[in-house]
Parts: sequence; structure tokens; C-alpha cells
Amino acid sequence: MTAHIEAILGRYVNLAISGVAHRIYFEEAGQGRPVLCLHTAGADTRQWRFVLNDPDFTNEHHYISFDMPWHGKSLPPEGFETAEYLLTTEAYIETILSLCDALKLDRPLLAGCSMGGRIALQLAALYPDRFSGFVAIEASDFQSAWYDIDWFDRPDAHGGEMGAALVSANIAPQAPKPERWNTQWMFMQSGPGVFRGDLSFYTQDDSLIARLGAIDTTKTPVHIMCGEYDMTCTPEDARRTAEAIQGATLAIMKDLGHFPMSENPKAFKPYFMMALKHMAASTAELTEA
Repeated sequence: MTAHIEAILGRYVNLAISGVAHRIYFEEAGQGRPVLCLHTAGADTRQWRFVLNDPDFTNEHHYISFDMPWHGKSLPPEGFETAEYLLTTEAYIETILSLCDALKLDRPLLAGCSMGGRIALQLAALYPDRFSGFVAIEASDFQSAWYDIDWFDRPDAHGGEMGAALVSANIAPQAPKPERWNTQWMFMQSGPGVFRGDLSFYTQDDSLIARLGAIDTTKTPVHIMCGEYDMTCTPEDARRTAEAIQGATLAIMKDLGHFPMSENPKAFKPYFMMALKHMAASTAELTEA
């Protein structure tokens, strides 16, 4: 292997969320149309590293991915030692909008996976004018947990290893071994209770169901993507959700699971390239209309 420096640049932005100071880590690469990328529950922005390092993506788009508070290189807020981390829809939305304001992002395309895909659909319903389009990956209206989320924050169990065990069941068998284990490693590193706090949002907040009909794809396009091996957001869940949003498009991804951009970037690439082209074409049509 030849030594080289990657094109990704990492920085921090200090901002207030609900009046509380936060130091948020973000990475960026490329130039052109901005694309804001959201990681899955319990993980961090490293899931998007292959996209941010691929010139086929970065030649025409400026990618920004960030670690949610409590995740990765974003520290918890002051006083976290006496707090319980439980992500809510309201806090998630405020975090994303605050970051967009701080980085002066003008109607970026939003691409989110898992809980990031779920919140992308919430934003499509509630704040469509703030974005130029939504790519919701492994996203559905709602699916209750088929697992006990309390196992990820117990004194008698290793939360990181429990999280990795759950993740392993949602990675397609075709995933290359190095990326399978790198994907699981992110969850092994997750802070105590963080995965559980994210899953509390993902498995208990069903408010999106009633909002699907409010999503207007004639103003802001929505494209849903789902891996055929995803057990947490199954193709049936994604299809049901897409059918409930008039004008939404759907792609079921072959040989991929719940973490497509991380577990098998080569297989994910053509699907994401297609999504970006679809977003560009849809936006052009809306502008001309």
C-alpha cells in the first residue's frame, strides 16, 4: 500500500441546540451541490468515508457528514454524566437545522441512513423548503423493535459488543469481510447508552405515519433506498412507506443490508449515483415547472 493523504477534511463547529452548547465534528469533501449525510443509530460519520473519498461523487457534489451529539468525535454536552441520552424527533430536527444554519448550507440535498433516513422523511414533511431533495436510505414510516433495546445499556453486558451483534444480523452476506468488521467496530466504540438512546427514537416514535401524506414530492423529491437483506427496515417496510408518499421513488438494493454505504461501498455506489442523478433531474423539472 502506497502512503497517501485522503481528501476528507475534518473540522468542528460550535453551536447551541435548545440553548445548550455543543461542539459538533463534521467532515467534508468535494465541490458543487451540497449533500448533507446522516449516519445510522449508534455510529458516526465514518460510515460515509467511501463516498467522501470517491472522486466520482465529489467531482460534482460537496459532501458534509457530521457526528451527532454524543457520537464519534462530538462530545456530549456539559453535565452529561447525570443525564440519560434519549434522542427525540424534535431534538434531531433541531440539530440538523442548526448545523445547516451554522455552516450556511443553502437547501442541501439530505441523505440519511436508518434513523437518518427516518428523520429525512420527517424533514420532508415538516421542513421541505430547507432542502432540495431527500434520499432516505433504509427508511420506513415505523417498525417496532424485534429486540430489547435495554440490552445495549446494562451493567452485566458489554453494550458495544451487543450492538455489534445486532448489526451483524443486518449486514448482507455478500459484504467484504474487512468492511463487515469495520462497520461493526463503530458500534463496539459507541458510548454507553448511546445506541439505546438512538433506538428509543427509532423504535418508539411513530409520529411520521400521520405525516407521510403531507410530503409533497412536486416541490421536493423523495427517493427511498433499501437493502434486500435488511431485517430492521425490510424491503416490504420501505415499499409500504414509498407507496404512502405520492410521487416518491423506490430502489431495492441487491446484495446489501442495513448499512450499505459502509458494509459494501462498491455495491452501494451505483445505487447512490442513480439517486443523485434522480435528484438532479427531479430538481431541474421542478425548476422548469
